[in-house]
Amino acid sequence: MNVEIIELPEMRVATVSHRGAYNQISEAFARLGELAGRAGLFGPDSAMIGIYHDDPRTTPEAELRSEAALVISPEAVLPAGLNEQRIPAGRYARTTHVGPYEELADLWPRFMGDWLPKSGYRVRGGASFEIYRNMPGLVPKEKLITELYIAIE
Repeated sequence: MNVEIIELPEMRVATVSHRGAYNQISEAFARLGELAGRAGLFGPDSAMIGIYHDDPRTTPEAELRSEAALVISPEAVLPAGLNEQRIPAGRYARTTHVGPYEELADLWPRFMGDWLPKSGYRVRGGASFEIYRNMPGLVPKEKLITELYIAIE
């Protein structure tokens, strides 16, 4: 696993909340796309993000909390139905996955359970997240690029 340590600036994001199995977050992304599209929030630097608050190994599936998110500009006005959150600036560990989203469920335990304990870093707190660098339907699923992030100290 190739992991980089990077500094990220704060990101303002528009979100739609999801509760339940992480692999069912696509419904929240569909709602986010609909609302953000109508509001003109998509721009050339837009990035879709999945924010994950709970560890699926210790949290019952029905109680898992996540957000479908879109990075937005500081001046963007959010329409009804979208919430605002901030992903804090700071140091993050990042690894990149190329391939189907279904494989991410196997990558997170290796990132958090194998790499992190051996790295000398600790989780800083806050949610882990994924940035989706391209989209299904625009590229074959074998070419989807997903970056995984853990806030560290």
